[in-house]
This record gives sequence, C-alpha cells and structure tokens, in this order.
Amino acid sequence: MSVTEQRALLGAGIDRVDGPVKVTGAAPYPSDVRYPDMAHAALVGSTVAAGRVSQIDSAAARAQPGVLMVITHENAPTLRPGAAPPFAGPTPPALQDDRVHHYGQYVAVVVANTPQQAASAARLVSVSYEPDEPLLAIDDARGELLRDPWGFDSQRGDVAAGMAAAEVRLEARFTTSENTNNPLGLFSTVAAWDGDTVIVHDVTQFTSNVQASIAKAFELPESAVRVIVPYVGGGFGAGLRVWPHTLLTVLAARLLRRPVKTVLTRPQMFTGVGHRANTVQTVKLGAMRDGELTAIDHESLQTVAVNDDNVEPVASGSASSYACANASTRDLQRRLNIPVPGSMRAPGEAQGNFALECALDELSYELGIDPLQLRLRNYAEVQPASGLPWSSKAQRECFAVGAERFGWFGRNPEVGSMQERGWRVGYGLAGAAYGWWQARTEARVTVYGDGSAFVRSAATDIGTGTYTVMKQLSAELLGLELRQVRFDLGDSDMPYSTQSGGSGLTGALGNAINVACNGLIEKLLALVADDDDSPLQGCSLEDVVARDGGIYRREHGGGAGSDAGEGYGEILARHGVADLTVDGESVPPDPGQTGMALTGAFGAKFVEVRVDPDLGLLRVARVTSVIDGGRILNEKLARSQILGATVGGIGQAIFEETVTDPGTGRIANATFGDYLVAVNADVPELDVVFVGEPDRNTPIGTKGIGEVGLVGTAAAIANAVYHATGKRLRSLPITLDQLM
Repeated sequence: MSVTEQRALLGAGIDRVDGPVKVTGAAPYPSDVRYPDMAHAALVGSTVAAGRVSQIDSAAARAQPGVLMVITHENAPTLRPGAAPPFAGPTPPALQDDRVHHYGQYVAVVVANTPQQAASAARLVSVSYEPDEPLLAIDDARGELLRDPWGFDSQRGDVAAGMAAAEVRLEARFTTSENTNNPLGLFSTVAAWDGDTVIVHDVTQFTSNVQASIAKAFELPESAVRVIVPYVGGGFGAGLRVWPHTLLTVLAARLLRRPVKTVLTRPQMFTGVGHRANTVQTVKLGAMRDGELTAIDHESLQTVAVNDDNVEPVASGSASSYACANASTRDLQRRLNIPVPGSMRAPGEAQGNFALECALDELSYELGIDPLQLRLRNYAEVQPASGLPWSSKAQRECFAVGAERFGWFGRNPEVGSMQERGWRVGYGLAGAAYGWWQARTEARVTVYGDGSAFVRSAATDIGTGTYTVMKQLSAELLGLELRQVRFDLGDSDMPYSTQSGGSGLTGALGNAINVACNGLIEKLLALVADDDDSPLQGCSLEDVVARDGGIYRREHGGGAGSDAGEGYGEILARHGVADLTVDGESVPPDPGQTGMALTGAFGAKFVEVRVDPDLGLLRVARVTSVIDGGRILNEKLARSQILGATVGGIGQAIFEETVTDPGTGRIANATFGDYLVAVNADVPELDVVFVGEPDRNTPIGTKGIGEVGLVGTAAAIANAVYHATGKRLRSLPITLDQLM
C-alpha cells in the first residue's frame, strides 16, 4: 500500500496561488516579454481563399522607416512540418510555396523596429493572385469526402434489425455552426536565438510539442529549443497546436539575428489558430413504447481544411452514452478552403451531444415518457461496446440530485403550458459525458535540507488552476505545508508533459507527481536502510506515512514529536546530503489489465429558459449542473471550471457563430464587436454540485472536468425552448427569427 493510498487527498477549496500575480498585473504572459533590441513582425494575409500568388511587390513596404525585412515564399528557407499533437496532423508551415488554401493564409511577414512600423508597412505589401473557385460549403460535393479518417467509427449489433423491431422510429437532422475559441489574450510568440539555440515564449497549451515542432522544422536537436510559457492568456483548445505564426517568428529571428515578437490581431485569431468545425448530423433512433432503445444510428459530417488533418469524433460519443444493443456511429469530413479547424472546448462532444440529446428529448415526447425517465430507462450500467464495468460512474446520481435541486418534477410537462408575466417558461435537460483521456507525463520532485520541496513539470496552466492543485497535491503527498512547496511549470526544460487539454492533465500530471513523491520517500528510506540511528531503519514504503514534514512509521500513528519517524532535513543532514531529486512518470492504465473501462466525467444539465414569443427574445433563467468528476482535488477551482464551461455552452447555444462569406471565404464577423459571446447579463444563476466516488483506474482517483461542463448545455437549452414554445430547433445557434 502506498503513501498516497493512506492519505485523504485534498478537497479544500483554497484560493489560487497564482491569483495575486494575476490581479496585480505581475504575471508575465508571452506578449509581455521584452528583449533588448527586439524587433516586431506583422503578418500579411491572403485576400483570396484559393489559388496561387502570382506576384508579390514588397518594395514600398521595405522602403518604410524601421523596416528590417520582408519574408515571402520567394525568399523563405525550407521548413519541415513540425510534430503532430494528439488527434491532429502537424500544421503545415507557411511561406513554403505559392499555393493559397484559405482566406487569411499568411503570404508575407514584415519585420520592423516597432510594432507600429511593422503593421503600417504590412499594409503596403502588394499581392497579386491567380484565384481558383474556392470550396466553402459543407455540402459542396466537389470537396473531397473523407470517411472515418481516424478510425473512430463504431458498429455493434444489427442497426437495421433494431430499427425494424422498433415500435417508434425517429429521424432528425441537426446542424451546428463554426465557433471560434476567442481567448481574451491575443496569441503571441517571442523568439530569441543564441547561436544555434533558441528560446521561444509562446502562447501554447503544450510546451513539449512546441519544442518538438520547432526542432523538426529547423532540423535541430530538441535540446537546442527551449519553450517558456508560465502564464497563458486563455486557450480553450486553440493552444494545442503549433500554428504558422510561431514558426514564422522563429524564422524571422533566425534570419535577422535579433529577437522578434509577433502578436496576432483579433481578425487573425479567427483565421490563424483554429476553430470548432461546423457539422451536419443525422440521428436515427428506434424504440419500444416503454422507452427501451432498440437502435441508435448517428452520422456526422464536419469540415476540415484542404491541407490539414484534424479529428473531431462528433458522433462516436453516442455509441457509449446509453445502453442499446444495436448502435452505429460514423464521422465524415469534407475538405474545404477554410482556415485550419482545431480543438475547441469539448471538441466533438459539444456538437455530437447536442444532436443525440435533442433527438432523445424529441423521442420522449413522441413516446409520452418523461425525458428524464427515458434516459434512466436506457442507463448504461456497463460500457456498452466492451461490456466492461466503468472504472467509476455516478450519472444516475447526477440525474437524481439534479432533478431534486432543480425542481424538475414540479414542472407542468405539457408543451407551452408554463408562463410568467408574458414570458413562456420551459424546462429542459440533457445527459453529459466527456471521454477519458490521459497521456504519458513526467514530474520531478526535490527535497532540501530545510525540509522544503520543489516540484516541476513542463505542463501549462491555462487558467484551470494547475499551479494551485498540483501544489496542494505535492504538499499532501509529502506531508508538508503549502508554504514549504514550490511548484513550477511552463518550461520545456522541465520534465516532459502532455498537453493541457482533453480534460487529461490533472490525472496525467497528478499521477506523475504521485509516482515521484513515492519514489522520493523510497529513496530517503534507502538512505536510512542501514542507519542504526534512524527509527525508520528497515522500513519500506508500505510501512510509513508522510506527515508533518517527514516520514513516520504507521504503527506509531505517524505523529511528530515521538521516536516514530524523523523529518526530511534530519535524514539529509545526518547523511551529508544537501538535497534529493526523483523523477516520476505516469503512463495510461491498460483496460486489459484493470478489467475496467477507462472512464471520463459524467454529468446532467437542467435548464430553465424564458421566451418572449412576440420579440423572439430568449433568456436562460437558471442552470443546474451535477457532475461526476471522480475525486475533486479543489472544489472551489473545480466549480469555477464548470461555471466557465457552462457559460461557453450558453454561448454555443444562443450566440456564437463564425460567419464565412460564401463568395470569398472571408470571415465576416472577425471582431468582438461582431462575434457574439455570452456576457455577464446573459449568465443566470448557475448551480453546481459534484457527486460520485474516486475513479478506480488511477492512484489519485481524478477524472478530467475541463470539458464536461460545456457538454449538454446547448441541448438542454434547446430542449427547454421546445417545452416553452413547441418549436423544435435543430440548429445552433438558436436565433431570434427562429423564435418569432
């Protein structure tokens, strides 16, 4: 039994340890980085969506005061494709040929002494094109159709037979629009070369991948590249890939032999760092009159760029959401002349859950069964595809607790029956889940003679609270006070870390820290193994507990002030050791060995809406989110994650839509003035509660919760709109004209 298994892991909702530096403006974001003699780059984007660059005239730009260099495909050296992150290919480097693949694609870089000089000169670069007719519509049959490009399609049972046996059948078509991540902080990169090594400050959620990508692109050893990002101004998935502006900044700095900074404009954030792909989905359900599902068939078509590979398993979640003997899910992609899509919070599941949960709601009304009872009737007690038990699942409790807190059974189930002061009132619900994801991650822990510890990893904190939670966890595992632990991240020179995304970092990094801390205690026990002066002589890890700044025998209760153990400083001092360091690595569990299905988070969403039928106004009045997130390490920060994700779900449901001009491919609303997001006045009372037990597949028992709070929000809103108005809306966002 490990030290970890004997300790109660956290749970206290302490404040963010990085809060003071953020609220005082002292947190160093990449855009804040300054170097002596630093130059600035501005990017020139294509004004056509497809074709070739026939001529670039940069003479006027080069003649401007302060301009140092103009880089185009005509003078740019060859860059190799970078490293591929999970679920995507490497983003193609820019300025490698004259081809134009999408509107806004970078066709030139202007470098000058000041950002103003660079931006002014960039507007003077004259580019001529030989345009082609672009492929812009998801239903344009000229675009290449990719079938199951990433192997996520699934099939079990006989769907056709299940449909034939059904007493009630439903088929519905759903569409979701493109959304753009839009973190408040503009993406930026600063690159500074020193001989054949380079330091890069980049807005990223994955330092190790940026390091690997730059090394590949410039044919360098990874040790020659250092990526530093202690703070990120928001990402929501946009920071998971290495985008062209990062490589171009490193290139400009190398050619100029001066540090170079690039800061994207807000319109460039719409074309240069990914977006949530739009989808067209068809859901077919077969059921008996008592609500038992006999067949689920879910097909999704999504967009992808002509020169890129990005995966979003939109339909695949439907295969495991509910118990059904016959299920088929298929994901297709259409290649178009659009900016490269990428992950956006709850990628795939945000869109797929909307279709499935709305279809289930529609089926419940067709059957005359309460929407909640229909879901419970088809509750998946085991993982439907494998038949393995879940490593943890408390979604039934999510539904029960949510229904009670929300007052679900107090509603009048008749459509359009509830009104208040001229507003039509509707209640809606949806189930939520986000799949399990973890990857190999490393951490390093050092203990010093004064009893303090230093824990670090190359991970990033994108605002989710990694600094705080990992400091708490490290202190708990080592038996130290918070003030005795220093936790650092955001530097690729630290041990390798996977991405901060996919709801997988807390588990992966926490497990690595657990391994490292246990390894450190074992190393200390090895020091005293033959030490006659140590009360720990001959002890193994199973015999001790870390508490009160040291190691103590279990049979003595682990109390300080007795001869049952000794502090870290005492052990090190007696053996003449200044400090001890141990690395730990976490690797994903193997279902074949555990006999359990790897399980992500589950949840239930309950929403009340108000609709003005004359004006088409839609207001979300309240939302109850009940989440099974495994062991919650810091409930205050966990609740904040669900709140923020719920606000994102409200945005997806009724505001956010990236509009592309159908003739040119230009993003028509690429500013915060035109791209609508939920603001304070749009956010109602948000109730959040956690249920469930620690997950059994990992030593610390956590499950990622970064995405699950968004999943189900849009579906619950749409279902509530139907209950209020009788209008079944199958497209996002829900707009005024649909409600009038």
